[in-house]
Formats: sequence, C-alpha cells, structure tokens
Amino acid sequence: MSIKVPSAEVLQETPRVVISVGKKKTAVARAIIKPGIGRVRINGYPLELWPIEMARIKMSEPLILAGELAKKVDIDVNVSGGGYMGQAVAVRIAMARGLVAFFQSQELKELYERYDPYMLKGDPRRTEPKKPGIKHARSKRQKAYR
Repeated sequence: MSIKVPSAEVLQETPRVVISVGKKKTAVARAIIKPGIGRVRINGYPLELWPIEMARIKMSEPLILAGELAKKVDIDVNVSGGGYMGQAVAVRIAMARGLVAFFQSQELKELYERYDPYMLKGDPRRTEPKKPGIKHARSKRQKAYR
C-alpha cells in the first residue's frame, strides 16, 4: 500500500530514509527521517533547546500527534529563509509529511488532516509585491474632498 504525500519521497529501501520538504512564505525546510531513537535536530540544534517557545511548540505538534511512532525515528531538519515563525511552520510541514511517508500510515495522515489541513498540504498565501510609485503593496494617495 503506497500513500501519496506531496514533497516527500523514499530515498532508499534498506535502511529506510525519507526526505521531505515544507514551505511557508519564503521559508524552506528539508527534513531527513531515518530509523532511530527519537532525536529531532533543527539546523543542528536539538528541538528542546530551540530559543523561541511559540515556534518550538509549533514545530513539535506533528511529533506529539504521532505519539509512540515519533520515538522510532531520528529527524534532521535544515531550514532557511523567512522569519522564525515561517521557519517553524515549514519545519512542521516537512516533519508531518516525512512521518506519513516513512510509516506509510493512512491513520496518521487522517489524524494530521483532521487536526490541521495545512499540516500536510501547506499554505499557498504569499506576500503581495510592492507597486511602483507607492510606498506599499496597496497604499493609495489620500483624497480630500474639502
């Protein structure tokens, strides 16, 4: 049984390694998931030592939902671009996609989709570009009637 997850692929069969990608705005996260004891590293830092608490909670959501399955794999994530919260969401998407692809679990995929649909499919919104002659993307000249 093969479950199709966007941006996640099985790299080799034995020992099994999965590479997955998550994006949010301009942040891109690449997760490498392999058999292990539950270590999670983001840019070489353990997840528990990540400095921003809100981002740390956001990144750990897929692991908490996976429960015991998350303790059977090691996850190494490289993330770049964007701000700290965009990076956190990109890491969250990459880890969720990778766990679903690694375990080939329909139950885990349905759990993630029920909890937050954007955990697997991503958020397509991007910033609107600035227009020439005005300060911001949608600002206009102020109009006075009197």
